[in-house]
Amino acid sequence: MDIAAEIRSQMGDEWLPSIYHEKIRSGRTRSISIDIPERENTAIIEYTLLGIELKVGKRRFACPDLSTARYMRVFARIGCKDFAIPYDITQISGFADELETSWQRTDLLIIELTPAATARSRAAARSKVIQSIRDQLREIGPGELMPIFDRETRQRPR
Repeated sequence: MDIAAEIRSQMGDEWLPSIYHEKIRSGRTRSISIDIPERENTAIIEYTLLGIELKVGKRRFACPDLSTARYMRVFARIGCKDFAIPYDITQISGFADELETSWQRTDLLIIELTPAATARSRAAARSKVIQSIRDQLREIGPGELMPIFDRETRQRPR
């Protein structure tokens, strides 16, 4: 049994790469690159005197606000170095909620689908699912560094 395919079929549109592809990448985004290992990581949001930071291992990444830190934490947990973030900052919080919910549901399904598994085999299954998510996100890609602004404006008609 391929656990990643089973979880993907059970989650449907709530599968993390599906949310990323259909809701996030379909809109105007900019790409972000963070220097983290490509494996499951522990990502912690820290409140410092200088603002909010995302701590992954020994590395720290400054975040403009809590919703951006929550959004980035999902990708840092699965070890995705390059990803897109919505250009419209009002959308980030909603997408962070959806991605975190998808992550938690995936985590619960791993436990549910491996009830009699040993700790080692469950960890292997978890690693396989995370690798599958990371591979799918890599296929979708982070997009452009900055979005293309090809709309006509009143100040400068074409």
